[in-house]
Amino acid sequence: MKRLIFVLLVSCSTLTQAQKFKKLDASPMDRVFYPMSNRVSDKAIIITYSRPQLKGRELEELVPANKVWRTGANEATEIRILKPIKFGETTIKTGTYTLYSYPKEESTEIIINSATYVWGAYNYDQTKDVARLEVPVLESSEYLEAFSLIFSGKGADAVLHGGWGNIRVSIPITIL
Repeated sequence: MKRLIFVLLVSCSTLTQAQKFKKLDASPMDRVFYPMSNRVSDKAIIITYSRPQLKGRELEELVPANKVWRTGANEATEIRILKPIKFGETTIKTGTYTLYSYPKEESTEIIINSATYVWGAYNYDQTKDVARLEVPVLESSEYLEAFSLIFSGKGADAVLHGGWGNIRVSIPITIL
């Protein structure tokens, strides 16, 4: 009988101490990789980023022109380069970097920076830039509510596509 009462007391006390979990993140993390196939385990690039959503807001409010952007939400976007790459005219060795963007009116500069474990772009340090590549900004008829990245390409010729709202960019990358 004493054992039964003890078990009941312990059970009741654990039920009253249940965890209260936070709501889901409005900008969930996502990961893209190249090569894209899940059947290929020998990856060259892995990008981890958070996916902000427009939720009725204008893209220009969230990503103003002529200001460095973290290329996502929350933490700065992380790019892990597992094989050396050619990014524009710059060869980048294996390692972990951050991926920033610098939007302009007709184009966007894509920046690979050596800083890691960075929140946002608040402490962006241009002296740590490893490479910059200017790419044109295109408009699409397809609307994307959440910021999205995806790879395409074949073999050594990869293309990283970014899109949000009706805006698109394509970033060529050569795997060495």
